[in-house]
This record gives sequence, structure tokens and C-alpha cells, in this order.
Amino acid sequence: MTRIHPTALVDSGAELDSSVEVGPYTVIGPHVRVGAGTRIGAHCVIEGRTTIGQNNQIFQFNSLGAIPQDKKYAGEPCELRIGDRNTIREFCTFNIGTAQDQGVTRVGDDNWIMAYVHLAHDCQIANHTIFANNTQLAGHVHVGDWVILGGFTVVHQFCRLGAHSFTAMNSLLFADLPPFVMCQGQPAQARSMNFEGLRRRGFDAESIRAVKAMHKLLYRDGLTLAQAQGSIAELAPSTEQVKEVIELMTTFLDQADPQRGIVR
Repeated sequence: MTRIHPTALVDSGAELDSSVEVGPYTVIGPHVRVGAGTRIGAHCVIEGRTTIGQNNQIFQFNSLGAIPQDKKYAGEPCELRIGDRNTIREFCTFNIGTAQDQGVTRVGDDNWIMAYVHLAHDCQIANHTIFANNTQLAGHVHVGDWVILGGFTVVHQFCRLGAHSFTAMNSLLFADLPPFVMCQGQPAQARSMNFEGLRRRGFDAESIRAVKAMHKLLYRDGLTLAQAQGSIAELAPSTEQVKEVIELMTTFLDQADPQRGIVR
């Protein structure tokens, strides 16, 4: 039998696995689905068309699945989808998507999301990320795997953050942050590459040398973005992992918006 506290209000239309735990005074709406092993703390509100996967831990005082803070929203049946094994700390707000995008706000697997984080409509969060306290993402932001956002990071709408990138506390992003790049400032500026993070994740010396070479081309050689892209594309991969590292960067840069640009 589902372990639901007697003071919780769970709509009869909600679908909860029998192993789900629901804390006191939590409210769960009719279109919510929650997978096995997920624990939901006290005083949460989970509403809208929200799907939550398995083995997540959702702490007290969270608001998940509310309508977007977008005046264009007109009641369309948009969604919030959360994957597996995520930790969501206190006072976070995740909104559903909008019809102007894919209609879905997504959070992947194995993410560590600290207190007071806001994910606006249509954000797409990949896997293994860490969002420190008070990280604020505007609408349509895309965040790649293994990204770490320092406390009070603020990201402008439609920005993209590449895999393995890293922001310092109080960073303010108005442009795309390429893979591997560490940034800091208001507005954010590139400071280095996330070499220590790559070592911890098993990247070999050749791959890290390739990341250093791309950093030099992007930020040290005085090249335009187009010139740096061309030079990065010409780098010769010595191993399969190096090839993947270079392709991760070139694919990201190829998709950069010419008006928004990248963090420089």
C-alpha cells in the first residue's frame, strides 16, 4: 500500500506506485504520476501534468508542475517530466512547459538540485548536474550533462549551457556557455576550463590536452568565433575519446545563436 500520510491530499486520479512515500500536508493533483521508490516530503504541491520517475527524493516545501509565469499561456495541456534518482531540496519551483516550445519542461536523471532553485517553463535539464542554492533559470534554457551551477547563478531565457561547464557563485549569463568552460561575473566571462571535473570523470590526458587547445583557440588567440570554430574543427583527434570531446564542442558552437553568441 502507498505510504501516504493521513493529512496529505492526493487526488483519486493521481497514479502513485505502491512504494511511494508522501509526507504530511502535501497536495498531489489528478494528472500526477509518481514512480517506484520516490519519497515526497511535507507541505509540497505537485500539480499539472507532472510525471516523476523512480527513486527521487523530494524534500519539503516544493512546488512542482504549476503553470508557467508566461502571460501567453492559455491553459494548454503542457507537462513537467522528472526522471530518476534526482534530489530536489527545499523551496524549489519547477513549472510546466508552453505551447510556444515543446510543451514540456524536462529534468533528466541523477541531478542534485539544492534549495530555492527555479526552473521556468520549457527548461531542458540533462543528467548528473548540480544546481547550488538559488540558481534561477529563465524559460527555454538547455543544460547539458554534468553541468555545475554555483549558488545564485542566473541564466537568461533561451541560453544553452554545454556539458561539463561550470559557473561561479553569482554568475549572470546572457549568452551560451560552451562545453567544459568555467565562467564567473556579471555578466559572466570565461575564466578557464573545468579540468579537475574532467579528471574526476575519467577523461584521459590526451582529452584534457584537446580541451586546453580548444580553450586557447576560443579565448587566448584573439580569434573571432568563426575563426576559432574553423581551427577547432581542424584539430586531429588522436583517440576516440578526443574525437568525442572535439565533436561535443564543434556541435555546440555550430548551434550557437549569432545574436546571443557565447560567453567570452
